[in-house]
Amino acid sequence: MEIIKNSIFIKQFVKERQVSLMKFIVGYPIKWNKDFLDMIIHRKDQISEVYFSWGDIPNGRSALSVDEEITPFEAQERQVRDLKLLLEEGIGFNLLFNGNCYGKDSQSRAFFNKIGNLIDYIEREFGLASVTTSSPLIAKFIRDNFESIDVRASVNMEIGSIEGISYVSNLFDSFYVRREQNRNLSELLRLRKWCDDNGKQMYLLANSGCLNNCSAHIFHDNLVAHETEISAMDNGYQFKGVCWDFLSDKNNFEKWLSRTNFIRPEDIELYENIVPAVKLATRVNSAPTRVLDAYIGKKYRGSVMELLEPNHSGVFYPNYIENANFDKNFASRVMNCDKQCENCNFCAEVMKRACIKLDRDQSAKV
Repeated sequence: MEIIKNSIFIKQFVKERQVSLMKFIVGYPIKWNKDFLDMIIHRKDQISEVYFSWGDIPNGRSALSVDEEITPFEAQERQVRDLKLLLEEGIGFNLLFNGNCYGKDSQSRAFFNKIGNLIDYIEREFGLASVTTSSPLIAKFIRDNFESIDVRASVNMEIGSIEGISYVSNLFDSFYVRREQNRNLSELLRLRKWCDDNGKQMYLLANSGCLNNCSAHIFHDNLVAHETEISAMDNGYQFKGVCWDFLSDKNNFEKWLSRTNFIRPEDIELYENIVPAVKLATRVNSAPTRVLDAYIGKKYRGSVMELLEPNHSGVFYPNYIENANFDKNFASRVMNCDKQCENCNFCAEVMKRACIKLDRDQSAKV
């Protein structure tokens, strides 16, 4: 009955809103990738913004020069050249201040002065459409000093309800919806209506590989924010996320699909009347061109995990989940289900049918 009710709601919703082609917000890669930059320019009609971090300011990922044989200064010079190239093509920019922790700088005048100078520079040199942050104080600073810039709440803030966005609606113009709501149609429509009624905008992150409701997510984000300091220490432990240990347990293999929240490329059109653009995690993906091509083309054949960040392919090898083998009704089913996964085997059955095991000859080629 709930599915029928939501179907009627969708038809009415689509009638009231103008149908538009989905656009994508893509990340400037940490490891330089000319093919990806060329693809952004070639498909610029479907690129809403390019998002990027700057210098040593903590963000949701590593610094630009990580794992490359170049200095941070060389990496910054290259980024400037690339941004100017994208600017010439009329592509908008989104600056990241989405670190989960800024330590002693979190409230300091010197830190806000640094941020202000950086925004001034980027706005003057490249233009700046928006800033994404996980800090309410940074959001307030930008709202107070840069009226033309869209202030966007990071997905790291985990805002997924009307209550959540209303608490900070005086600070943010737009927000990324909590990952766990990607497959919850009724809640997405409620949020969409509230945004329309209150002059706000909402976006989704399409290709997160994170597990739903991860107990260690905040801890992990804090580690990333402090990774420069941590890497200089004599560390007794390494932490790459509890997801790896959880998924390494064979008893949890079939739980992966129901415990994740990604949107498949084939299903992206279901969201075209809910959000104007979706964000693609491409900054650390080993093949960002593959990710963008799949979502723009709304089709992908291969391991669906290869499109995601994080990519858990190594945990399941030599098995992989073939995206082309998913049930055609997968998205419509999970977007309308009651989320009582303990009483349902639908996702587990989809996984079984989509799973392929590589033989030795195939493994050698991979």
